[in-house]
Amino acid sequence: MSGKMRLIIMTPEKVLLEKEVSKVSLPGTKGRFMVLWNHAPVISSLDHGKIVFMDNGIEETVEIESGFVEVVSNRITVCAEL
Repeated sequence: MSGKMRLIIMTPEKVLLEKEVSKVSLPGTKGRFMVLWNHAPVISSLDHGKIVFMDNGIEETVEIESGFVEVVSNRITVCAEL
């Protein structure tokens, strides 16, 4: 069974985006990785690239310079420099 996850993308200045998504692809410093429903908890550094996420069948992207991500209990929190 697949469900929705809460994606929060913030910068040091503001919350850029907060929405329910079905999958997220992130530019990790060790390589791109995908987060799906019920992903294991993880904290990772992020490199320059695009955060790509799917919302109701529509793919959206946010370009970042660097940052960190925490994934826990179907909540993905990104703190990034744009």
